[in-house]
Amino acid sequence: MSDPIKDFAALKSLRKGLKAREEARQAAEAERLRLEKETRREADLFRSAIGGVTPLPPVDKAAPHSPRPRPIAHQHLADEQAALQSSLSDDFSIESLLDTDAALSFARSGIGQDTLRKLRRGHWVIQSELDLHGLRSEEAREALAEFLRSAGKRGQRCVRIIHGKGLGSVNKEPVLKQKVRNWLAQKDEVLAFCQARGADGGAGALIVLLKA
Repeated sequence: MSDPIKDFAALKSLRKGLKAREEARQAAEAERLRLEKETRREADLFRSAIGGVTPLPPVDKAAPHSPRPRPIAHQHLADEQAALQSSLSDDFSIESLLDTDAALSFARSGIGQDTLRKLRRGHWVIQSELDLHGLRSEEAREALAEFLRSAGKRGQRCVRIIHGKGLGSVNKEPVLKQKVRNWLAQKDEVLAFCQARGADGGAGALIVLLKA
């Protein structure tokens, strides 16, 4: 037969143990809740400090990389255009530097008369032409400089410049006729020129021989 006193003491000890375990569990649960609350509070403080955040769009890895177009050198183009205009002067006179003849032809120093004869006879095929009809002096000078530069880039030897006979100008004076001759004489790439044959424009055009 068991001892009632010992049984009561054991039961009391068991109850005490269970109570301690429950108190420990409750303390642990309270600590967990405190930590969660503290974490949420810190997160709220962080979000309020940085404000609203817009997420970045997704990166399309399959899209090819497009190179940035090279900037246009506007100042370079402007300088080049100014150089074209300033390279031909109206103050230059062909009579002061170059040999002329009654046929209004000329050859740069070192170019023989046989070259001029061939040019007058149409020895070289006319590869390109520029019509200056209706242009003012400044426009004609700019157009001529650009035309000669382009012809040189294309490797053309013989070109025609149509300056007109001046029939539509004031007092019927062929304003561009002499100006074009003076301008051509200032261009190093021009070896010789002569008045065109009748079939090629006659007194209203020039046949120009350029450097090879």
